[in-house]
Amino acid sequence: MSAVTTAQNSPIIENAQFSVLTIGPGTSLNDAFGHSAFRIKTSFSDEVYNYGMFDFDAPNFYLNFAKGKLDYYMGASSYKRFKDVYIWQNRTIKEQILNITPAQKIELYNYLIYNLKPENKYYAYDFFFDNCATRIRDVSEKAWDGNLKYTTPASYKGETFRTLIQNNLEWNSWGSFGIDVALGSVIDTKATPREYMFLPEYIFEFFEETTFKTTGAPLVKESHIIYKKRDKDHSSAFLTRPLFVFSILSLLILFITYRDFKTNSRSKVLDLILFNITGLIGVLLCFLWFATDHTATANNYNLLWAFPLSLFCTLQLLKRIPKQWFIGYLKLLVVMLCLLTLHWSIGVQRFAPVLVPLLIALVVRYMYLIRYYKTIKE
Repeated sequence: MSAVTTAQNSPIIENAQFSVLTIGPGTSLNDAFGHSAFRIKTSFSDEVYNYGMFDFDAPNFYLNFAKGKLDYYMGASSYKRFKDVYIWQNRTIKEQILNITPAQKIELYNYLIYNLKPENKYYAYDFFFDNCATRIRDVSEKAWDGNLKYTTPASYKGETFRTLIQNNLEWNSWGSFGIDVALGSVIDTKATPREYMFLPEYIFEFFEETTFKTTGAPLVKESHIIYKKRDKDHSSAFLTRPLFVFSILSLLILFITYRDFKTNSRSKVLDLILFNITGLIGVLLCFLWFATDHTATANNYNLLWAFPLSLFCTLQLLKRIPKQWFIGYLKLLVVMLCLLTLHWSIGVQRFAPVLVPLLIALVVRYMYLIRYYKTIKE
């Protein structure tokens, strides 16, 4: 982009202070990964430019969000308002003052103003590859013609995208569970140093080590904390956590299966619930994989326990003696749960650890059904 700053604005921008703001995680899933923004402070104004805006009132908002077609946009606001919001949310605010020349200030300012125009501000959001943090990196590179040299910080460990996400979440939480179920094996690949910068905290850490190729000067002149998050007591609410919930459900399934075994019977209601719920989850996972633009929901092997065809086999569960193919399908379900264990153990995909009790209960139930149908046929 080659825009030209007007003469009356040039002295103001040349003497302005440019910085990158990094916001710490919040308490809800949508803000658990932090936020990044540019700040430009002049003698007349103090504004923040960020690429993390979206419009709840946009037509078909929820449908577009589900399909991965939600557009984000760049917005500008006063620094005071921006800061007050995140202090109210009790989220840490860090600032890195950039060590840039007057010419580089004008180049970055021009790029931001160009992006702020209505015809330029929208972009197709991607959680991993095009978000509020990656835009800080990409805009800096484009504004300064790639004149940045990154040095990998000590924090880089070559972890997978999934691990980097889960590092920001409580493992025994519904948000963590939802991510592990909805996102496929594509996020179980190791992130390169550059790809680490999809998270705001790594923008901060990489920028701390970044220099200019032409001069060797550091990108960041000074770093400081504007606001530090206050520690608060959080109730564990263990009874509503997924591990406890799935453990209770699993014990219930195992108890009913044991009772059925002792009486040589079958609880149709339990089987109908299991097949309908796992089938519906499987349909949702197929939708996310094949019918959306979400790159992270592809190749999702959660289908090995939540198989959509189960939804269409419920009629057989209503019969005393089902078709022979249904018994073969039950055996397939057991095999797929074994494949899930294999995929997990060799690192093809990591699954939600809170699912383990339920997976055990499912395999026990399926094996009992195979035995039961074999018994009544004899």
